[in-house]
Amino acid sequence: MIPGDPQAALDPLDLTIVIPCLNEEERIEATLETVRAAMAEFPCTYEVLVIDDGCTDGTASVVRKYAEAHPGISIRLYTNGCNLGLTRSYVDGAFRGRGKYYRLVCGDNVEPKETLVAVFGQLGKAEIIIPYHPTVPGKSALRRSLSRSYTAVVNRLSGHKIKYYNGLAVHLRYNVMRWGPYSFGFGFQAELITRLLDEGVSYVEVPVMAVHQEKAGRNSALNWRNFLSVSHTLFEISIRRMRKRAFKSNSVAGSRATLDAAEKTLPALIKADTAPTNQGD
Repeated sequence: MIPGDPQAALDPLDLTIVIPCLNEEERIEATLETVRAAMAEFPCTYEVLVIDDGCTDGTASVVRKYAEAHPGISIRLYTNGCNLGLTRSYVDGAFRGRGKYYRLVCGDNVEPKETLVAVFGQLGKAEIIIPYHPTVPGKSALRRSLSRSYTAVVNRLSGHKIKYYNGLAVHLRYNVMRWGPYSFGFGFQAELITRLLDEGVSYVEVPVMAVHQEKAGRNSALNWRNFLSVSHTLFEISIRRMRKRAFKSNSVAGSRATLDAAEKTLPALIKADTAPTNQGD
């Protein structure tokens, strides 16, 4: 239902699925159908948030019609006054959602039902569920090379060993609100995952299927905005690791100094405490 039953806001859900869209009129219905079919495999409660991120086509109209035809699914539509970007829509959706877990699904239906089933089947097993793609049909050799290089650089800078950072991980919704990334493009996923791993959260990695669809213009992953976003993400990860090392060194040095001081003063304290006390008659 749109915008949703007000009473339902009082009831916690297991999962919030957010679907940001930029001119996905031709694919959003198929995406919603894939989500519905996948969630039918589980007994958990869920909601779908569709965010119209400045669409100039009929995306919103298609979503409204689908919601009316499926009143049993909680579908809420939000419309941004202009294009705010994927990261902003993703983080905003976390604050609007009601689920314990939170996951982004792209509006272009690139993930088959089997992928969503594989990912959501891991709910409750870790704080982050990270999908990775052993193969991606339709992805060019150049794109595969860029993807592998990006993963290797992120792992090198962060000190982690994740197979894939752009696979649309499942997070605890609270963690997205608490540690929401500041990037504005596709780099936000690596920024969020590495930050949470630095905080010591648990994770599992799940092999899944996906179908690559090459897009043009602002929807393409290969544009200057996303290159700038990735550069910003790598810079943030580098700074965070350097800061972590610096504070860790200071912490270790401070602890060592405290221990040394304690070792010097402890014998004197013990001696004073055990010395005989002269008492008057």
